Amino acid sequence: MHSKKPFYILVALLFISGIAASVYRGIEHKVPFLPGKQVQSWAVDAKVRFQGTGEPTEVSFALPNDPAFEVLVENATSPGYGLTISDDPQNRRAIWSVRQAQGQQDLYYKVTLIPTGITTIEADESPIAAAPYIWPAAEKVAAEQAIAEVWAKSATNLSFAQQLNKALNAEERSQNIELLLSTNSAARLFVRMLNNKGIPAQEVSALYLEDQRRRQQLTTFVEVYNEGEWHLFNPADGSQGRPDNLLLWDRSGKSTLDVIGGINSQVNFSMLQDTRSALATSLDVMKNQGTLDFSLYQLPLEEQSLFKGILLIPIGVLMVVFLRVIVGLKTSGTFMPVLIALAFIQTTLLTGLIGFILIVACGLMIRAYLSDLNLLLISRISAVIIVVIGIIGLFTLLSYKFGLSEGLTITFFPMIILAWTIERMSILWEEEGPKEVVLQGGGSLFVATLAYLAMSASWVQHWVFNFLGIHLVILAVVLLLGQYTGYRLLELRRFKPLAGE
Repeated sequence: MHSKKPFYILVALLFISGIAASVYRGIEHKVPFLPGKQVQSWAVDAKVRFQGTGEPTEVSFALPNDPAFEVLVENATSPGYGLTISDDPQNRRAIWSVRQAQGQQDLYYKVTLIPTGITTIEADESPIAAAPYIWPAAEKVAAEQAIAEVWAKSATNLSFAQQLNKALNAEERSQNIELLLSTNSAARLFVRMLNNKGIPAQEVSALYLEDQRRRQQLTTFVEVYNEGEWHLFNPADGSQGRPDNLLLWDRSGKSTLDVIGGINSQVNFSMLQDTRSALATSLDVMKNQGTLDFSLYQLPLEEQSLFKGILLIPIGVLMVVFLRVIVGLKTSGTFMPVLIALAFIQTTLLTGLIGFILIVACGLMIRAYLSDLNLLLISRISAVIIVVIGIIGLFTLLSYKFGLSEGLTITFFPMIILAWTIERMSILWEEEGPKEVVLQGGGSLFVATLAYLAMSASWVQHWVFNFLGIHLVILAVVLLLGQYTGYRLLELRRFKPLAGE
C-alpha cells in the first residue's frame, strides 16, 4: 500500500502557496480583497510665477518626497521651456530652462497622490549632524543659557527636542527665548539649538491638504533624527507628529524654489480631493513601479475579457466535484453543467433555463425521428448539431420578431455540448426510461444553476482574476475531494430505515 504522505504534502504546499501568493498580492501590491473598494486621492497643482528679466532663465523646483503618499501621475506644463526631472529619489526636482524669459512667467506642475498608510519616516542611514551654529555676540550668552536650561530637563535627544519645542511656545517664555526669537524664526532657531547639541535636524516644507483650496503656501516644519527615524515638529505652534492631511513636499533641506534669470518668484498650490477605484489605483502604482510585467492586465482588453471567463471555470468545476462526490447528484455529462453555467452568465439565469429546456425538448423530439432512420453515430450526431443550430436560429428570429431582446442571447449556448446532451438523453430515454432523463437533466440544471450563482458573484470574479493564487487553493481542495470514498449525502436515505431499528 502506497503512503499518502507525499499526497498530503503536495496538497498542503498548494494550499499554502495559493494563500501566500494571494495575501502577498493584497498587502504588497495593495490589490483590494473585495471589489468596489474606493480610495481617496489628491490632485495638487503648483503654480510657479516670476518676472523674467530677459536673460537665460533656469527654474529649479522641488517635487514632493513623502513616504506617506505615492505619486500616481505627474506632469508639467511649460510652453517654450525645456523640462528635466532629476532621478534622485531623495531630492527630486523639476528644472525648467529657456534661453530668454521676459515679463511675467507662469509654470505649472500637477501631481496626483494617494495615501500609502505609512506614517513614520525612516532614515536610510544615520545623518551627519550639522556643524554647531556660531551665535552672534549679542545672542551667544542667551542661547547657551536657554539650551542649558532645557538640556537639564531632558534625558534623550528626542526628549530634548520635545522640551525645546515646548519652551519655544510657552505662554510665559524666558527672556533668553524672547531675545532669540526676535532675530530668528521659530523653525530656524529650533534647528540651530538642536545642532548645537549635535542632534541632526533640518527644516522641511509641508503642505496642508484641504479639499477645494486655492493659493495655499508651504508651511515650515522641522525633522529631528532619533534612533533611525525622523520625528516631525512644528515650532510655530509647539505641536509634534504629523497631521493626517499633511504632505511633506520638500525634505532636501535646500530651498524649494530657485530662479536664475528672474525676480519676484513665488509658488502657490491648489488641491482637490477625489475618489477612485482601489483596483485601478493599485494597477497604476504597479505600472509605475514596473511590477505589472507578468500580470494579466498587460494583455489586450479582448484577451483579458476572454481570461475573465476562462478563470471562472475552476469555480464551476469545484461546484461539480462537490455536488457529485459529496452530495451524490447525477448529471448528464461530467462537466456539461459548467459550460451551461458559463452560458447562463451571458444570457442571465431565467432566460438561460428557458432557452436550454426549449432547445433540449425540441432536440429530443427530432432525435427520436432520427433514431428510426438507423443512421450511423457520426451522421446522427452531425445531424443533431445541424438541428440544434437551426433551433437556436429559429428561436432567435422569433424572439426578435416579438421584441424579446433576452431571447437573442441564447446564441451563447455551446452548440456541440447541447448536441451531445440531446444524444445522451435520447439514449438514456431508450435504455432507462423518461424518469432517469428527468433525474439527470434536472440534476444538470440544478448544478449549472448553483455553479452560475457562484461564478456570477462579483467577489468571486474579482478573486479569480486578480488573485491567481486562489486557483492553487481550488486545485488542493479538488485533490482532497478526489480522496473521498464515503457515502454520498443522497445515499444516506437508503440507510435511514436501518437507523430507526
